[in-house]
Amino acid sequence: MGPIALVPLVEAQRSNLPLWVPLLLAVGVGIYFGLPFEPLGWMLVAPAVFVATCLFTLFRLGPVARIAVFVLILPQVGYVMAAIRAQSVAAPVLAYPMTVNVEGRIVGLDRSGSDRPRVLLDQVVIHGRVPADTPKRVRISLLDDTPEELLLPGRTILGQARLSPPSAPVEPGGFDFRRYAWFQSLGAIGYTNTPFVERPGQTGTGLATWLFRIRVSLSRGIQDAIPNRNGGFAAAILTGDRSAVDPEALQDLRRSNLAHLLAISGLHMGLLTGFVFGLVRYGLALVPRVVLFHSTKKIAAVVALIAGVAYLGLSGGNVATQRAFIMTAVVLVAVLLDRPALTLRSVALAAVILLALRPESLTEAGFQMSFAATTALIATFEWLRSRQWWRETLKDRWRFVRPLIGVAITSFVAGTATAPISAFHFNMMSQYGLLANILAVPAMGLIVMPFAVISGVLSLVGLAAPALWVVDQGIYYILAVAHFFSGLNGSVRAIPQGPTASLVLIVTGSILFVVWQGRLRFAGTAPVLLGFLLWFQVDRPEVLISENGRLFGVMTAEGRVLNSQSGNSFSADAWLRGDGDGASQSEAFLRDGMERGRGWAEVNVKGMGPMVYLGSKTPGSDADEICRDAAILLAPGWDTSPTGRCDFIGKKRLRQDGAIAIRVNETGYTTAGAKLADGGRPWTGGVRKQSQ
Repeated sequence: MGPIALVPLVEAQRSNLPLWVPLLLAVGVGIYFGLPFEPLGWMLVAPAVFVATCLFTLFRLGPVARIAVFVLILPQVGYVMAAIRAQSVAAPVLAYPMTVNVEGRIVGLDRSGSDRPRVLLDQVVIHGRVPADTPKRVRISLLDDTPEELLLPGRTILGQARLSPPSAPVEPGGFDFRRYAWFQSLGAIGYTNTPFVERPGQTGTGLATWLFRIRVSLSRGIQDAIPNRNGGFAAAILTGDRSAVDPEALQDLRRSNLAHLLAISGLHMGLLTGFVFGLVRYGLALVPRVVLFHSTKKIAAVVALIAGVAYLGLSGGNVATQRAFIMTAVVLVAVLLDRPALTLRSVALAAVILLALRPESLTEAGFQMSFAATTALIATFEWLRSRQWWRETLKDRWRFVRPLIGVAITSFVAGTATAPISAFHFNMMSQYGLLANILAVPAMGLIVMPFAVISGVLSLVGLAAPALWVVDQGIYYILAVAHFFSGLNGSVRAIPQGPTASLVLIVTGSILFVVWQGRLRFAGTAPVLLGFLLWFQVDRPEVLISENGRLFGVMTAEGRVLNSQSGNSFSADAWLRGDGDGASQSEAFLRDGMERGRGWAEVNVKGMGPMVYLGSKTPGSDADEICRDAAILLAPGWDTSPTGRCDFIGKKRLRQDGAIAIRVNETGYTTAGAKLADGGRPWTGGVRKQSQ
C-alpha cells in the first residue's frame, strides 16, 4: 500500500490522531523499563540525533509522511525521557544491612504493614559515614508507643535503627521495590527497637515543611472532631494522612473494592473541584450584575482551580495526587479556553504531561487504573450521547431514574476497565465490587466531599461541627457498606499472577477499540483475547525460595506448602497471591507433603526429587551424605558447598541470585534468580553510587 492509498485511511483517523501521542510515548517508556540491561550512552544519543534530524525535515514532508515520522520518533522520545529521568534522580543507596545511629528531618508520616508509626527522613546523617555515601532519604518504622508530640513535621529526630537497602523482588519477575524506591530517592528502609528522640535546635523550614505542618495539624484536628475510625478515614481523604486509618476498615475496603476511596485520586479531586465549581457558578448566578457582565463559568473554573491547587498542597502532593490534579486542571483550563472539557483529548494531554514529568508512572497501578477508568468512562458517555434513547427517552420518561442508571453505568464501566489491571497488580478481584461501588460512591460524591468543603468554609467562623457531623455519618455508611460486602462468602477471588505480555496485549487491544475510528476497531478484541489466553496458561514455579533462604515453598496438589508458618511474611503472602491462592501463611504451612523438624525440612518435588533444607550455620558431619541423596540442598547459613550430586544453594548463591524460582520440565529443572535478570539497571546497583 503506497502513500497515496494511505491518505483516506489517515483522513478517517484525523480527529483522533492526537490521542496516539501519549500512546506512542508510552511505547518508548515501556521499552526502556522492559530492557534487561541499562542502555549504553550511544543507545541514547542515536535516538536523540534521529529525532532532531526528523524534526528538522518534518515540514518538508507530506501529511502521510509527517505522521509516519511522528510514529517513529515519539517512542524514541519516550525512551530517552525515561532514561534521562532515571539518571536525574540518582542518589546513594545502602549496599547491605547495617545497624547504625541515624538522624534526619521528618518529611513524611504513615504506618507500616505491622501498624507501627513510620517516618520518612531527609537531610539524613548516618554517624560514622561520609555524606557522599549517605542515602538522600530513609524510611524507618518506630516503636508503637512513640509519642505523637515527637512526630512533628520538620523536626529532626535521631536514634539507632537497623537499615537495609530496598528489597529485590520476592521472585523473578515480581514487583521490584528497588525501582519504586529509586525514583523516590529512597536509599534505605528499616526499623528500630529503641526509642528515637528529638535533636534540639534542628527544625525544618520552607514551603514544603509549612504545608506538611498544616496537613498534620488538619489531620489531627479532623480526628479530634470525628472520633474512632471514621476520623482516620476522613483525615486520609482530606489531607492524605493515612497513618490513622483503622487496619480492619482498610481490609474491608480492599475486599469490597472500595480502597480507591481512601487514596486522593481523580475521584476526590474531581468531586472537590466540581463542587466548588458548581457552588461558585450557581452562587454568582444570584447576582444579576455579575451574570450580565462576566462569565460565571470561567470565574468558577478559576476558583475551582485554586481549590485544586490548595488541595494538592495540603494533601502532600504525592504522585497519585499530582496525577489527579493534572487531569482536573486540564479539564478546568479547557473550560477557560471555551473548549470541551471532558474529552479524550483532555485525557491524552494529561497523560503526555505526566509521562514527561514522571515516565516511571507508566509502570504503576495507579497511573494505569486512573487512565483506564477515565478513558473508558468518557468513551462510553460520548457513545451514549449519540444514542437517541439516552438523549431523549431516558431524559423525558425516566428522568428520576437516569441519575441512578448513570451511577450504575459509571461503576460498571470503571470496574470493567480497571479489573484486569487490578487483578494483574494485586492478584485478587472483588466479587461484589460493582454493587459496593454503586452503593458507596454516591455517598462520597453527595455527602462526604461536599460537606467537607462546607466544613472548611465554616471553620473560618468556628461553625464546622455540624458539617463534620454529616461527613461522619457519610463515612459511617461507606464503611458499613465495605464491611457488609467484605464479610460475604466468596467476596474476594484470588487471581494467579499473569505475565507482563498479557497486560500489554489487553491494554493495547482496549486502546485500539476506543481510539481507532471505523470497523477495524473490533480487531482490538484479538489482542485482548490473546492476553487472557496467555494469562490462563501461565504455570507457576514448582519451588520458590526467599532471598535470605529461610523460607521456601513447594507446589503440591492442594497448593503451595511452606516450610515456616511465620517469618518472611511479605514473601509468603506475595507467593500465595501470585499462585491465586487465598490461604494464609499459617494455612499453607499446615498442608501435607513436607516433613519438618527443628532446623530442617524435606520434601519430594515431583519431577525433580528430594529437596532438603538445613537451617544450621555450619555443615554437619552428614552434609556430604545428604548432598549425595538430595536433588537440591538449601542451607542459607553455609559458606561452603558439600561434596555430592546435589544442587547446592547456600549463602553465596543467595547473595548473588536473590530470591530463586525453580521450574520443573521434561528434561529436569531450571532455576532463575530475581537479581540475575536486572542487567545492572540504576535501581539495582548497575549505575549508581552505593553506600558501602
